[in-house]
Amino acid sequence: MADDDQPPLIALDDRQRDAVDLEGLMTLARATLLGEGIADAELSISLVTEEEIAELHERYLHDSRPTDVLSFPLDEEAGEDGLRQLGDVVIAPSVAARNHPDDPAAELRLLLVHGILHLLGHDHMSDGEKAEMWARQERYSGVRVT
Repeated sequence: MADDDQPPLIALDDRQRDAVDLEGLMTLARATLLGEGIADAELSISLVTEEEIAELHERYLHDSRPTDVLSFPLDEEAGEDGLRQLGDVVIAPSVAARNHPDDPAAELRLLLVHGILHLLGHDHMSDGEKAEMWARQERYSGVRVT
């Protein structure tokens, strides 16, 4: 599923079985990018099974446990179309639902924004970085992390 032809371009691939608000996630991804001043870019979002994210987690981070979200930055120079390739955000909705069983949709929103912010270079290794990233996540997703 791809969004309309207006940048930022967002492609969403749903390879899992949980019911998910795909249009809402696309809208949130676009709002997050535009809110961060990123218009001329392409982003890929994949919703995957727990097994697939565990395989990716093992392959790239050498951890065999399933995780909820992974970001794979590309940040390539703009191509002929003038759009920068940001990378891929991969989310496992089943893991997200376990993390926040009372509101799995909120957890998905939070994870999507979290992944996008990582692609844009944000991190949470220090307390200062974490506070800034968490504030941005809350602003875009509407979900407070305590």
